[in-house]
Amino acid sequence: MIIQKSYKFYAAHRNEELQDKCSNLHGHRYGIVCHFQVERDGAISTLFGDFDHFLEPHFKENYDHAMLIHQHDPLYETLQGHMKRTGENLRLKVFPNPTSVENLAFMLFSEIREFGLDLVQLDVQETDTSIIQYTLNDWRADQERFEAGAPHHATVDSP
Repeated sequence: MIIQKSYKFYAAHRNEELQDKCSNLHGHRYGIVCHFQVERDGAISTLFGDFDHFLEPHFKENYDHAMLIHQHDPLYETLQGHMKRTGENLRLKVFPNPTSVENLAFMLFSEIREFGLDLVQLDVQETDTSIIQYTLNDWRADQERFEAGAPHHATVDSP
């Protein structure tokens, strides 16, 4: 049986590797739909709140109103310097790879699976008309791709 749970968060990012509007700093209201495989045991399979217990605080603390930034983006070093000089505490979610929606899906899928939840598909809506469906098979393929040396997890920086 599949249970779907929806979440949202607001975050800024840019893709410094592109030569178009997406190389500029901008934000999105990300819509996240998690598809969990569950086994029915009696009258219910899983309480919906069980998912919220793990995921709502995780999204709020790590993603909501954060800046998603690639660790090799020149802007990252600039922002670190700004925080050091001013004492300002910017929420930066640091990615080992560019902050494309595909890489965001990989990061989220990895983090959600670390909670022990049987996530089988993740839908990430970046705009009103653009959604990526990222499956367990996609995640496994990306794990193999990133094993060649790229880290698997982003970190949240704060001074």
